[in-house]
Amino acid sequence: MADQPDKKSTYKKLGARHKARRRAVDLLFEAEARDVDPAELLAERVSLSVRDDSVAPVNPYTRVLVEGVADDLDRVDGTIESYLQDWTLSRLPAVDRAILRVAVWELFHANDVPPVVAVDEAVELAKALSTDDSPSFINGVLGRVVEVAPQVRAAAAATRATPATDE
Repeated sequence: MADQPDKKSTYKKLGARHKARRRAVDLLFEAEARDVDPAELLAERVSLSVRDDSVAPVNPYTRVLVEGVADDLDRVDGTIESYLQDWTLSRLPAVDRAILRVAVWELFHANDVPPVVAVDEAVELAKALSTDDSPSFINGVLGRVVEVAPQVRAAAAATRATPATDE
């Protein structure tokens, strides 16, 4: 029995949304390393996957995440920075920045993702991709962001619901 993998963790790691998040983190990491716009890198990968059958197509949720983070990068980074204690965003490992960006964007904008799932997925990605200290660090930062996420979502919904008037 000990040789069998835990079914829950295997399922989780193989889930479509988990894979989409991981690819979004990979693309955000690469965009930062290459100093290119994440949305442009995403478009390049989508185009490449259409032309080359050996390149995996980009999951629609990966597109949502990368485009969402790219569109709201200043606010996402500002939020992360405001919850770092004794750190700056630039001092974090680049992969941790990418993971935090995806998670904070989901906490603020992905109404179909429960906050606990966004945090748990970020911690799992940190376990797989980053340092031994990163999972608990990311969990701590996101634990504080979770407290303000409902207000941010409500404000965004109110802004969308209020029609703009031309005067």
